[in-house]
Amino acid sequence: MLRSRTGDVVFLFDVDNTLLDNDRFSAALDARLTQVLGAEGRKRYRQWYETLRDERGYADYLEPLQRIRQPVVADPALLQLSTFVLDFPFAGLVYPGALDALAATARIGTTLILSDGDMVFQPRKIQRSGLWDAVEGRVLLAVHKQRTLDAVQEAYPARHYVMVDDKPMLLSDIKAALGDRVTTVFVKQGHYAAAGIERGASPPDVAIATIAQLADVDLSLSALRTATQESP
Repeated sequence: MLRSRTGDVVFLFDVDNTLLDNDRFSAALDARLTQVLGAEGRKRYRQWYETLRDERGYADYLEPLQRIRQPVVADPALLQLSTFVLDFPFAGLVYPGALDALAATARIGTTLILSDGDMVFQPRKIQRSGLWDAVEGRVLLAVHKQRTLDAVQEAYPARHYVMVDDKPMLLSDIKAALGDRVTTVFVKQGHYAAAGIERGASPPDVAIATIAQLADVDLSLSALRTATQESP
């Protein structure tokens, strides 16, 4: 069980398309699905993926395989699709500079991962990528991050929080919940970031083009509070 720590600043990092290029994994999965199942099989998988994501609020890459399976599966390639997902070399998808960003924040405060996802695939992805060790096992999984802020604050009480994520709407929701106690950092990577800031979302306190740029940002408590107060 994770032990509570009190500090001046706690840095909360998303994983997919913030620390790790999950869009590349998704493209590689699509290619393998097409190879094994054909275009129609890949389409069926993605339909189940979207349905389950809408129902559960997070991405589940394994359950769609269960939904499209036949009563008897004899095709070795089909049986190995789950292995392809679970054993994917995620270390090669960590963004350049991501580990430096984690190291830089760790010198200032407590750094941890706050990710959404299922309880099987997502932890394995974080472990295989090396991100688990980079934050010394401080990993929290949530269905909806903005609804688990009380639990996060209880586990890691701090004077100030920094949320680093690629989803502008999520950052806006967290800002609405924590106010001046959080600095939101928008990393413009991945398909969510490419869509831009949605109408009605509050702008982030800090915006950076890549996660590598975080290591060059003044992350002292005084600077973070100033950024929070001066954001539009």
